[in-house]
Amino acid sequence: MSRPNIVVVMADQLAPHFTGAYGHRTAKTPHMDALAARGMRFDAAYCNSPLCAPSRFAFMSGQLISRIAAYDNASEFKATVPTFAHYLKALGYRTCLSGKMHFVGPDQKHGFEDRVTTDIYPSDFAWTPDWEAPDERIDKGYHNRQTVKESGVAQATFQIDYDDEVGFAARRWLMNVARDKAQGNEAPFAMVASFIHPHDPYVARPKWWNLYSDDDIDMPAYVPDTHDPFSKRVLDGIEASYVALTEAEVRRARRAYLANVSYFDSKIGEMVKTLTEIGEIENTIIIVTADHGDMLGERDLWYKMNFFEHSARVPLIMAGPNIAQGVAPNACSLVDLLPTFIDIGGGSVDMVGEPIDGRSLLPLARGETDPVDEAIGEYCAVVED
Repeated sequence: MSRPNIVVVMADQLAPHFTGAYGHRTAKTPHMDALAARGMRFDAAYCNSPLCAPSRFAFMSGQLISRIAAYDNASEFKATVPTFAHYLKALGYRTCLSGKMHFVGPDQKHGFEDRVTTDIYPSDFAWTPDWEAPDERIDKGYHNRQTVKESGVAQATFQIDYDDEVGFAARRWLMNVARDKAQGNEAPFAMVASFIHPHDPYVARPKWWNLYSDDDIDMPAYVPDTHDPFSKRVLDGIEASYVALTEAEVRRARRAYLANVSYFDSKIGEMVKTLTEIGEIENTIIIVTADHGDMLGERDLWYKMNFFEHSARVPLIMAGPNIAQGVAPNACSLVDLLPTFIDIGGGSVDMVGEPIDGRSLLPLARGETDPVDEAIGEYCAVVED
């Protein structure tokens, strides 16, 4: 068998707790569930920083954020930092990014041969915080309780428009790969299709909203009477310390979030369908993951920016050739994916251009034992989007 293709389907702000594959009682995620049923589900996978840009930079580089100075959503991801896209290209893979990766700085490809959409967030330094005023809230790029209050249903949002484009562009690229293969190009491919859902605002199309009823929606399991100092800082930053939510508002936001989880799941299904249509499903390792989770009202917290489980834990499912069926209990994190991809591609960590902080998860994915049971996370940012 030739070296397997690699397809990563990435969500934004998806806590595994709100998926059927990880046991949620009402979440409708049939495509994720199907991959988990035939592959390996990692039950202790974590982000390396519970914030979009730093987490994604760690994912791309295999390095912790303190090593590459990727502290917040305005930190530049320097073009000199090697990524798994560079290494896979060196191993002979065709590489493509479709969708969000929150690259900040002039390099918007970071080793990908093709990038078939723009990003959804600014690539400049507009979100740079004023570090001389650490306790002063700024509104640009910041979360607040209004996002929860405005949750519900809409026919279209800019996130829906974006994700529909991401899915279309990814499928078109795969079709073009199949055309090239018919002309004799046998190179394996590696694609990241990165969607912004179910990231807030919690607004879903009727098709997905109507999959659920209010009775399907569990309310937050635990809201403490008092908070630790860092949680208090997060609450202040998102206006939660002085803007109250009603039970109906919390339920509506959680229902919209579940609806958007199902919408994201449909994108997984579209990718699997396309891989099947082009005859590559049997030779493709599919990975489903996310950059971080969402508290969604647990402990009265929303969004991310902390190391409680709903914020820091991510889904991680692998399915494909030589991937065992089962559950991996070892702690791991997104920095482990770079060495995993190199391993899948037939390379070794001897080829890396800078020190990395992860290890290959391929032994675990094959059902073997792994003596390492570790995930390291850092949060060095102000409270922001």
